[in-house]
Amino acid sequence: MRAMDRFDSLTLFIRIVETGSFTRAANGLGIPRATATLAIQRLERRLGTRLLERTTRQVRPTPEGQIFHERCVRILGELEEAEAAIRPGPESPSGVLRIEMHGAHARRIVLPRIQEFRHRHPALDIVLTSGDRRVDLVGEGIDCALRAGIPEDSSLVGRRLAELAQVICASPAYLARVGIPDHPEALRQHQVVRFFSGSSAVDNTLEVILEGRTCAFEVDGWMTVNDASSYVAAALEGCGLIQLPRFSVADRLARGELVEVLADHAKPALPLWAVYPQRRQLAPRVRVFIDWVVEIYAECFGSLAEGRL
Repeated sequence: MRAMDRFDSLTLFIRIVETGSFTRAANGLGIPRATATLAIQRLERRLGTRLLERTTRQVRPTPEGQIFHERCVRILGELEEAEAAIRPGPESPSGVLRIEMHGAHARRIVLPRIQEFRHRHPALDIVLTSGDRRVDLVGEGIDCALRAGIPEDSSLVGRRLAELAQVICASPAYLARVGIPDHPEALRQHQVVRFFSGSSAVDNTLEVILEGRTCAFEVDGWMTVNDASSYVAAALEGCGLIQLPRFSVADRLARGELVEVLADHAKPALPLWAVYPQRRQLAPRVRVFIDWVVEIYAECFGSLAEGRL
């Protein structure tokens, strides 16, 4: 197998894993399905291991295939960056862009306008993952992620997108039963929905700004969850107070399903960053995406003085 054939087979393998189908992957690359099947058979034979498990309904990677997939994504990404660094003429990004973000940002901000990005860059295919798990960008071959808070990973660089206003709220039923706090100190007599993600410690604090300083109030709670949708659902069921970016529950606040408390006390804003692995040359596909999300977040939350990690 020649070197170029090898890279083509790696591209095919990545497409099969991401689409879960030989047929869809082959169609996307403009090759016959039989050609795709033969190429993967040759690849598995050369590596001496099975990469894919095939059933009548889907195709998924074996444990060895999953490891190989992550390596392939990194290798081909670096190849694209190397070509982009020396390619003459105007940029015309192509290939696959892998992005990761919280589900609320995907559903409420990015996906409603994703056709705008597609219109600008029709040669880019997008793979979007969302959830509350902290993804290893380098290890899993993710090009760019949107993350709230101050990124702690020194291998990442980033650009600040927004300062997200936060709200403390609860269901009307909970407040009718327990009472409405009239001062931050009263939060200690309440219940909070506790939250954890991955290996992080359980968070049971509510933050309020007092005399120009952020004060964290530890609050008891009996319900602990590990994803954002359950966090909101628990509050709707009267399990306690929650604190989160206002935009993610604005519709529920407007309908009265959740009620803001301590509205006359400021809450610390939550910074949002677009982060990506630190490399000498930023791939054009990543740069155009970051430039675009800077635009749409500025329209939603206001422009910021440019900030970088």
